[in-house]
Amino acid sequence: MGQPAVETSSFMTDFLLKSGGVAIIDGGLATELERYGADLNDPLWSAKCLLTSPHLIRAIHSKVGIWILTPMSMAHVDLVHLDYLEAGADIIITASYQATIQGFEAKGFSSDESESLLRKSVEIACEARDIYHDRCREGSPDSNDDGRVLKQRPILVAASIGSYGAYLADGSEYSGNYGHAITLENLKDFHRRRVQILAESGADLIAFETIPNKVEAQAYVDLLEEEDIKIPAWLSFNSKDGVNVVSGDSLFECASIAESCKNVVAVGINCTPPRFIHGLILSIKKVTTKPILIYPNSGESYDGKRKEWVQNTGISDKDFVSYVNKWCEIGAALVGGCCRTTPNTIRAIYRTLSSRSPALSS
Repeated sequence: MGQPAVETSSFMTDFLLKSGGVAIIDGGLATELERYGADLNDPLWSAKCLLTSPHLIRAIHSKVGIWILTPMSMAHVDLVHLDYLEAGADIIITASYQATIQGFEAKGFSSDESESLLRKSVEIACEARDIYHDRCREGSPDSNDDGRVLKQRPILVAASIGSYGAYLADGSEYSGNYGHAITLENLKDFHRRRVQILAESGADLIAFETIPNKVEAQAYVDLLEEEDIKIPAWLSFNSKDGVNVVSGDSLFECASIAESCKNVVAVGINCTPPRFIHGLILSIKKVTTKPILIYPNSGESYDGKRKEWVQNTGISDKDFVSYVNKWCEIGAALVGGCCRTTPNTIRAIYRTLSSRSPALSS
Protein backbone atom coordinates (compact mmCIF):
# COMPACT_ATOMS: atom_id res chain seq x y z
CA MET A 1 0.00 0.00 0.00
CA GLY A 2 1.39 3.38 -0.97
CA GLN A 3 1.60 6.54 1.06
CA PRO A 4 -1.57 8.62 1.43
CA ALA A 5 -1.63 11.73 -0.69
CA VAL A 6 -0.27 14.88 0.96
CA GLU A 7 -1.58 18.36 0.17
CA THR A 8 1.72 19.57 -1.18
CA SER A 9 0.72 23.20 -1.74
CA SER A 10 0.72 23.95 2.00
CA PHE A 11 2.99 21.17 3.28
CA MET A 12 6.17 23.17 3.72
CA THR A 13 4.56 26.48 4.65
CA ASP A 14 2.60 24.72 7.41
CA PHE A 15 5.76 23.03 8.67
CA LEU A 16 7.71 26.29 8.65
CA LEU A 17 4.94 28.00 10.59
CA LYS A 18 5.16 25.29 13.27
CA SER A 19 8.96 25.64 13.25
CA GLY A 20 8.89 29.36 14.02
CA GLY A 21 9.36 30.57 10.45
CA VAL A 22 12.73 28.93 9.77
CA ALA A 23 13.48 25.19 9.90
CA ILE A 24 16.88 23.66 10.54
CA ILE A 25 18.23 20.88 8.33
CA ASP A 26 20.85 18.48 9.70
CA GLY A 27 24.53 18.48 8.73
CA GLY A 28 27.07 16.17 7.11
CA LEU A 29 26.18 12.50 7.64
CA ALA A 30 29.35 10.94 6.24
CA THR A 31 31.51 13.38 8.19
CA GLU A 32 30.04 12.13 11.46
CA LEU A 33 30.16 8.46 10.47
CA GLU A 34 33.86 8.83 9.74
CA ARG A 35 34.37 10.57 13.07
CA TYR A 36 32.87 7.51 14.74
CA GLY A 37 35.33 5.29 12.87
CA ALA A 38 33.41 4.19 9.78
CA ASP A 39 35.47 3.46 6.67
CA LEU A 40 33.51 5.03 3.79
CA ASN A 41 36.14 4.64 1.07
CA ASP A 42 33.68 2.82 -1.14
CA PRO A 43 31.48 3.57 -4.18
CA LEU A 44 28.46 3.37 -1.84
CA TRP A 45 29.96 6.02 0.50
CA SER A 46 27.65 6.59 3.50
CA ALA A 47 25.18 4.03 2.10
CA LYS A 48 27.79 1.40 2.97
CA CYS A 49 26.45 1.72 6.52
CA LEU A 50 23.18 0.12 5.41
CA LEU A 51 24.93 -3.18 4.70
CA THR A 52 23.84 -5.00 7.83
CA SER A 53 21.18 -7.54 8.83
CA PRO A 54 17.70 -6.11 9.55
CA HIS A 55 17.29 -8.02 12.83
CA LEU A 56 20.58 -6.63 14.14
CA ILE A 57 19.55 -3.07 13.22
CA ARG A 58 16.26 -3.46 15.12
CA ALA A 59 17.91 -5.16 18.10
CA ILE A 60 20.42 -2.43 18.74
CA HIS A 61 18.25 0.62 18.01
CA SER A 62 16.95 0.31 21.56
CA LYS A 63 20.55 1.09 22.57
CA VAL A 64 20.64 4.05 20.17
CA GLY A 65 23.14 2.58 17.81
CA ILE A 66 23.83 1.11 14.40
CA TRP A 67 26.30 -1.56 13.35
CA ILE A 68 28.49 -0.91 10.37
CA LEU A 69 29.98 -3.84 8.52
CA THR A 70 33.36 -3.45 6.89
CA PRO A 71 35.42 -6.19 5.21
CA MET A 72 37.74 -6.36 8.23
CA SER A 73 35.64 -5.46 11.21
CA MET A 74 32.28 -4.48 12.63
CA ALA A 75 32.21 -1.23 14.57
CA HIS A 76 29.50 0.20 16.79
CA VAL A 77 28.71 3.90 16.51
CA ASP A 78 26.11 6.17 18.08
CA LEU A 79 23.23 6.94 15.78
CA VAL A 80 24.25 10.05 13.88
CA HIS A 81 20.67 11.09 13.19
CA LEU A 82 20.09 11.37 16.93
CA ASP A 83 23.17 13.58 17.29
CA TYR A 84 21.65 16.04 14.86
CA LEU A 85 18.22 16.00 16.48
CA GLU A 86 19.84 16.74 19.83
CA ALA A 87 21.73 19.59 18.15
CA GLY A 88 18.42 21.17 17.13
CA ALA A 89 17.73 19.86 13.61
CA ASP A 90 14.08 19.86 12.49
CA ILE A 91 14.77 17.77 9.37
CA ILE A 92 16.99 14.69 9.16
CA ILE A 93 18.14 13.34 5.81
CA THR A 94 18.50 9.58 5.29
CA ALA A 95 21.72 7.74 4.44
CA SER A 96 20.48 6.96 0.92
CA TYR A 97 22.26 9.71 -1.03
CA GLN A 98 24.58 7.22 -2.70
CA ALA A 99 22.30 4.21 -2.16
CA THR A 100 21.10 2.93 -5.52
CA ILE A 101 19.67 -0.39 -6.62
CA GLN A 102 22.35 -0.53 -9.30
CA GLY A 103 25.09 0.16 -6.74
CA PHE A 104 23.89 -2.53 -4.34
CA GLU A 105 23.52 -5.05 -7.18
CA ALA A 106 27.12 -4.36 -8.15
CA LYS A 107 28.00 -5.51 -4.60
CA GLY A 108 26.20 -8.81 -5.20
CA PHE A 109 22.80 -8.04 -3.68
CA SER A 110 19.57 -9.08 -5.39
CA SER A 111 17.07 -6.47 -6.52
CA ASP A 112 14.80 -7.34 -3.58
CA GLU A 113 17.68 -7.00 -1.12
CA SER A 114 18.69 -3.70 -2.71
CA GLU A 115 15.18 -2.32 -2.36
CA SER A 116 15.10 -3.47 1.26
CA LEU A 117 18.31 -1.55 1.97
CA LEU A 118 16.75 1.61 0.57
CA ARG A 119 13.74 1.18 2.84
CA LYS A 120 16.05 0.54 5.77
CA SER A 121 17.63 3.98 5.38
CA VAL A 122 14.23 5.52 6.10
CA GLU A 123 13.41 3.07 8.90
CA ILE A 124 16.64 4.01 10.70
CA ALA A 125 15.85 7.73 10.51
CA CYS A 126 12.24 7.22 11.63
CA GLU A 127 13.37 5.11 14.59
CA ALA A 128 15.87 7.81 15.56
CA ARG A 129 13.03 10.34 15.54
CA ASP A 130 10.94 8.05 17.76
CA ILE A 131 13.83 7.63 20.21
CA TYR A 132 14.33 11.38 20.30
CA HIS A 133 10.66 12.04 21.02
CA ASP A 134 10.77 9.44 23.79
CA ARG A 135 13.70 11.31 25.36
CA CYS A 136 11.81 14.57 25.13
CA ARG A 137 8.79 13.01 26.88
CA GLU A 138 11.01 12.02 29.79
CA GLY A 139 10.80 15.63 30.85
CA SER A 140 14.32 16.86 30.23
CA PRO A 141 14.76 20.61 29.91
CA ASP A 142 14.90 22.27 26.51
CA SER A 143 18.66 22.72 26.73
CA ASN A 144 20.91 20.71 29.04
CA ASP A 145 24.32 21.56 30.41
CA ASP A 146 25.80 19.18 27.85
CA GLY A 147 24.35 21.25 25.01
CA ARG A 148 21.66 18.79 23.96
CA VAL A 149 18.37 20.23 22.68
CA LEU A 150 15.46 18.13 23.96
CA LYS A 151 12.30 19.83 22.75
CA GLN A 152 9.08 18.33 21.43
CA ARG A 153 8.59 19.70 17.92
CA PRO A 154 7.59 18.53 14.45
CA ILE A 155 10.48 16.64 12.80
CA LEU A 156 10.60 15.58 9.15
CA VAL A 157 12.46 12.64 7.65
CA ALA A 158 13.71 13.44 4.14
CA ALA A 159 14.65 10.50 1.92
CA SER A 160 17.83 11.48 0.11
CA ILE A 161 18.31 10.84 -3.60
CA GLY A 162 21.70 11.73 -4.99
CA SER A 163 22.43 12.37 -8.64
CA TYR A 164 23.55 9.89 -11.27
CA GLY A 165 27.02 11.31 -10.78
CA ALA A 166 26.94 10.28 -7.11
CA TYR A 167 26.29 6.68 -8.20
CA LEU A 168 29.29 6.84 -10.56
CA ALA A 169 31.44 7.81 -7.52
CA ASP A 170 33.86 9.66 -9.77
CA GLY A 171 33.09 13.20 -8.68
CA SER A 172 30.85 13.95 -11.64
CA GLU A 173 28.07 15.24 -9.39
CA TYR A 174 30.44 18.20 -9.04
CA SER A 175 30.77 18.68 -12.79
CA GLY A 176 27.45 17.46 -14.18
CA ASN A 177 29.36 16.13 -17.17
CA TYR A 178 27.73 12.77 -17.93
CA GLY A 179 28.60 12.70 -21.62
CA HIS A 180 26.25 12.79 -24.60
CA ALA A 181 25.30 9.13 -24.16
CA ILE A 182 23.28 9.89 -21.02
CA THR A 183 19.89 11.29 -22.00
CA LEU A 184 16.80 12.44 -20.13
CA GLU A 185 15.23 9.02 -20.63
CA ASN A 186 18.38 7.26 -19.37
CA LEU A 187 18.27 9.31 -16.19
CA LYS A 188 14.57 8.67 -15.64
CA ASP A 189 15.09 4.94 -16.08
CA PHE A 190 18.05 5.00 -13.69
CA HIS A 191 16.18 6.81 -10.90
CA ARG A 192 12.63 5.52 -11.40
CA ARG A 193 12.54 2.50 -9.09
CA ARG A 194 14.50 4.23 -6.33
CA VAL A 195 12.05 7.14 -6.38
CA GLN A 196 9.12 4.72 -6.19
CA ILE A 197 10.62 2.79 -3.26
CA LEU A 198 11.56 5.84 -1.21
CA ALA A 199 8.22 7.54 -1.89
CA GLU A 200 6.46 4.60 -0.24
CA SER A 201 8.98 4.02 2.54
CA GLY A 202 7.43 6.16 5.28
CA ALA A 203 9.53 9.28 4.69
CA ASP A 204 7.83 12.66 4.86
CA LEU A 205 9.41 13.98 1.70
CA ILE A 206 12.07 13.24 -0.91
CA ALA A 207 15.26 15.32 -1.01
CA PHE A 208 16.78 15.41 -4.50
CA GLU A 209 20.25 16.65 -3.58
CA THR A 210 23.37 18.05 -5.23
CA ILE A 211 21.71 18.28 -8.66
CA PRO A 212 24.47 19.28 -11.08
CA ASN A 213 22.62 19.99 -14.31
CA LYS A 214 19.32 20.90 -15.92
CA VAL A 215 18.59 17.54 -17.52
CA GLU A 216 18.67 15.70 -14.19
CA ALA A 217 16.35 18.27 -12.61
CA GLN A 218 13.95 17.67 -15.48
CA ALA A 219 14.23 13.90 -14.99
CA TYR A 220 13.24 14.24 -11.33
CA VAL A 221 10.27 16.49 -12.05
CA ASP A 222 9.09 14.18 -14.82
CA LEU A 223 9.30 11.16 -12.50
CA LEU A 224 7.31 12.89 -9.76
CA GLU A 225 4.52 13.51 -12.27
CA GLU A 226 4.73 10.28 -14.28
CA GLU A 227 4.76 8.04 -11.21
CA ASP A 228 2.11 10.11 -9.40
CA ILE A 229 4.34 10.41 -6.34
CA LYS A 230 2.18 11.11 -3.28
CA ILE A 231 4.72 12.77 -1.00
CA PRO A 232 6.37 16.19 -1.45
CA ALA A 233 9.93 16.74 -2.64
CA TRP A 234 12.60 19.38 -2.71
CA LEU A 235 15.21 20.06 -5.38
CA SER A 236 18.65 21.27 -4.30
CA PHE A 237 21.39 22.27 -6.73
CA ASN A 238 25.11 22.86 -6.28
CA SER A 239 27.30 25.62 -7.64
CA LYS A 240 31.03 26.28 -7.82
CA ASP A 241 30.94 29.85 -9.12
CA GLY A 242 28.01 31.40 -7.28
CA VAL A 243 26.18 32.02 -10.57
CA ASN A 244 25.37 28.78 -12.35
CA VAL A 245 25.00 25.15 -11.28
CA VAL A 246 28.22 23.17 -11.49
CA SER A 247 27.64 21.97 -15.08
CA GLY A 248 27.44 25.57 -16.25
CA ASP A 249 23.68 25.32 -16.79
CA SER A 250 21.70 28.38 -15.79
CA LEU A 251 20.51 28.36 -12.18
CA PHE A 252 17.55 30.41 -13.37
CA GLU A 253 16.52 27.61 -15.75
CA CYS A 254 17.12 24.90 -13.16
CA ALA A 255 15.09 26.67 -10.49
CA SER A 256 12.34 27.29 -13.05
CA ILE A 257 12.04 23.54 -13.56
CA ALA A 258 11.53 23.09 -9.82
CA GLU A 259 9.04 25.96 -9.73
CA SER A 260 6.95 24.30 -12.45
CA CYS A 261 6.26 21.16 -10.41
CA LYS A 262 3.42 21.23 -7.85
CA ASN A 263 5.00 18.35 -5.90
CA VAL A 264 8.17 20.34 -5.26
CA VAL A 265 7.72 22.24 -2.00
CA ALA A 266 11.13 23.89 -1.70
CA VAL A 267 14.08 24.68 -3.94
CA GLY A 268 17.61 25.67 -3.11
CA ILE A 269 21.31 24.98 -2.84
CA ASN A 270 23.47 22.42 -1.05
CA CYS A 271 27.13 21.33 -0.97
CA THR A 272 28.31 24.75 -2.07
CA PRO A 273 30.81 27.06 -0.31
CA PRO A 274 29.10 29.50 2.09
CA ARG A 275 30.60 32.53 0.35
CA PHE A 276 28.39 31.89 -2.71
CA ILE A 277 25.08 31.40 -0.91
CA HIS A 278 23.96 35.04 -0.60
CA GLY A 279 23.98 35.66 -4.34
CA LEU A 280 22.42 32.28 -5.12
CA ILE A 281 19.48 32.96 -2.79
CA LEU A 282 18.85 36.27 -4.56
CA SER A 283 18.95 34.50 -7.94
CA ILE A 284 16.51 31.79 -6.87
CA LYS A 285 14.12 34.40 -5.42
CA LYS A 286 13.67 35.83 -8.92
CA VAL A 287 12.28 32.51 -10.11
CA THR A 288 10.40 30.76 -7.34
CA THR A 289 7.53 31.38 -4.97
CA LYS A 290 8.46 28.25 -3.01
CA PRO A 291 10.44 28.27 0.25
CA ILE A 292 14.20 28.47 -0.32
CA LEU A 293 16.50 25.97 1.37
CA ILE A 294 20.25 26.21 1.75
CA TYR A 295 22.67 23.78 3.34
CA PRO A 296 26.22 24.63 2.26
CA ASN A 297 29.35 22.61 2.85
CA SER A 298 32.07 23.95 5.14
CA GLY A 299 33.81 25.64 2.22
CA GLU A 300 36.62 23.07 2.17
CA SER A 301 38.13 21.85 -1.09
CA TYR A 302 37.90 18.19 -2.08
CA ASP A 303 40.73 16.42 -3.89
CA GLY A 304 38.91 14.00 -6.20
CA LYS A 305 42.06 12.09 -7.17
CA ARG A 306 43.18 11.48 -3.60
CA LYS A 307 39.56 11.21 -2.38
CA GLU A 308 40.15 13.40 0.63
CA TRP A 309 39.40 16.91 1.87
CA VAL A 310 42.21 19.44 1.67
CA GLN A 311 43.20 20.57 5.15
CA ASN A 312 42.59 24.16 6.28
CA THR A 313 40.60 25.23 3.23
CA GLY A 314 37.23 25.71 4.96
CA ILE A 315 35.77 28.10 7.49
CA SER A 316 35.05 27.70 11.20
CA ASP A 317 31.61 27.04 12.64
CA LYS A 318 31.67 30.58 14.00
CA ASP A 319 32.26 32.04 10.54
CA PHE A 320 29.71 29.66 8.96
CA VAL A 321 27.01 30.69 11.41
CA SER A 322 27.83 34.38 10.98
CA TYR A 323 26.14 34.14 7.56
CA VAL A 324 22.91 32.56 8.81
CA ASN A 325 20.90 35.61 9.89
CA LYS A 326 21.66 37.40 6.62
CA TRP A 327 20.63 34.34 4.58
CA CYS A 328 17.32 34.26 6.43
CA GLU A 329 16.80 38.00 6.07
CA ILE A 330 17.04 37.77 2.28
CA GLY A 331 14.80 34.74 1.91
CA ALA A 332 16.18 31.42 3.16
CA ALA A 333 13.52 29.46 5.07
CA LEU A 334 15.39 26.20 5.65
CA VAL A 335 19.02 26.27 6.76
CA GLY A 336 21.52 23.51 7.55
CA GLY A 337 24.88 22.07 6.56
CA CYS A 338 26.31 19.60 4.09
CA CYS A 339 29.76 17.99 3.75
CA ARG A 340 32.22 18.63 6.60
CA THR A 341 29.64 20.29 8.83
CA THR A 342 28.88 18.62 12.16
CA PRO A 343 26.35 18.62 15.02
CA ASN A 344 28.36 21.50 16.46
CA THR A 345 27.58 23.50 13.31
CA ILE A 346 23.87 22.70 13.56
CA ARG A 347 23.84 23.47 17.29
CA ALA A 348 25.36 26.88 16.54
CA ILE A 349 22.70 27.50 13.86
CA TYR A 350 20.00 26.53 16.34
CA ARG A 351 21.31 28.95 18.94
CA THR A 352 21.64 31.74 16.39
CA LEU A 353 18.09 31.28 15.10
CA SER A 354 16.68 30.85 18.61
CA SER A 355 18.09 34.23 19.63
CA ARG A 356 16.70 35.74 16.44
CA SER A 357 13.17 34.33 16.69
CA PRO A 358 11.38 33.77 20.03
CA ALA A 359 9.08 31.26 18.29
CA LEU A 360 12.01 28.90 17.73
CA SER A 361 12.82 28.65 21.42
CA SER A 362 9.30 28.72 22.87
